[in-house]
Amino acid sequence: MTNTAEDFLVKADEKAFDLKHRETINYNIGKYNVAVERGLTKFENLENSKKKAHTIKWRVMENLDKYLPEFEANFQRRGGKVIWANDAEEAQREILNIINRNGGKKVIKSKSMTTEEIHVNEFLEKNGIESLESDLGEYIVQLLGEAPYHIVTPAMHLSKQDIAKLFHERFGTAIDASPEVLVQKARELLREKYLSADIGITGGNFLIADTGSIALTENEGNARLCTTFPKIHIAIVGIEKVIPSMADLDLFWPLLASHGTGQNLTVYNSILSGPRQAGETDGPEEMYVILLDNGRTNLLAQKEQRQGLYCIRCGACLNACPVYKNIGGHTYNTTYSGPIGSIITPHLKGMQEFKHLSYASSLCGKCSEVCPVKIDIHKMLLLNRRDAVQQEENSKAENIGWKLWKYGMLKRSRMDGFGGKVKNFFLKFLFSKVWGKHRAMPKVAPKSFSKLWEEGKKPE
Repeated sequence: MTNTAEDFLVKADEKAFDLKHRETINYNIGKYNVAVERGLTKFENLENSKKKAHTIKWRVMENLDKYLPEFEANFQRRGGKVIWANDAEEAQREILNIINRNGGKKVIKSKSMTTEEIHVNEFLEKNGIESLESDLGEYIVQLLGEAPYHIVTPAMHLSKQDIAKLFHERFGTAIDASPEVLVQKARELLREKYLSADIGITGGNFLIADTGSIALTENEGNARLCTTFPKIHIAIVGIEKVIPSMADLDLFWPLLASHGTGQNLTVYNSILSGPRQAGETDGPEEMYVILLDNGRTNLLAQKEQRQGLYCIRCGACLNACPVYKNIGGHTYNTTYSGPIGSIITPHLKGMQEFKHLSYASSLCGKCSEVCPVKIDIHKMLLLNRRDAVQQEENSKAENIGWKLWKYGMLKRSRMDGFGGKVKNFFLKFLFSKVWGKHRAMPKVAPKSFSKLWEEGKKPE
């Protein structure tokens, strides 16, 4: 077992028995569940919409080599610049080159999981460039020095009292300030930053191939400010985010909003097709789109598991997952947590180090049930487990253990031969350490049911 897996078990153990954490998460996810249940009723035929979205994403992934160049050509036609980045280091280097070339010193960011994936803030800070999050949730976790807790709601693990305390310590607001007061304070602090920033950095919810546009969806308007005030706009988008046509937003925007927050549509929805054109009143002087691979083609190469690339980052599977709700987002130690993170991370960052995430599941299937693009998530988890075994990523102790189990299970006489005393010995001194820390271990009867049945059939 790697250190990453060991850390996961330790943190999971801590969080699962942290009652304050559980209370906060259950409260926040409970509010989400009510909103989403109401939001999904707006679909005339939700199942049909999900099937259609699945089919579109399937067609895109099977023809990615067609749609990405189409997007690039159409975006460049309007003066935009496209950069292809194989990994995080390449993306970081290209971002720094753009900033240095334009003499930039201050960056303002909107919420973006791809920027978290390549650790933009930490990288820019090391290079003497101020990088500030403008999404309220991201701003809060940045103040705390933490990574986002959730794909959609970065500060889900914090109560309003936790945030009030943070603002009191940092900015002198009242210790019992209301959410409205805290939002107003954040607005005051951030507004000046938009005006002084040289560079705006965003992600992109969708890349639209036929128009060469990026689509952004948000609730606070901060992404619009990040793309309007600074002279340079850089969008960092995973290669899997492409959709064929502008018309497809009619399906994907409502699916993303309803499954992400329970809204029919988020408050601000923007389509950006390049830098400011002649006669336009706002927008950046230069616009770049960095198409990020960073392991995605590894997953694309897995025919059975490339479904993981269909994800539209709504976070529904996290909110439905009983494991996530108990151990929390930070425990996963990855950019993408929860069920979707468990299936894609081993391919993006390496099976050897992250195979344990595919075992951190009850396989209840709730994640697959709620997915708006019908990714068969629990099946993907099983396929990852299969691959880990086939690639011999398991430890020697694990392999020996399974061989012994297989040896005993393949023959009834062997199973019966290990009497109750032997089985109870293993349960007490082996399984209780690795599985029974918080469980009452069962006590095995002296004789198996099969043995008792066989003895009962013998003539007197």
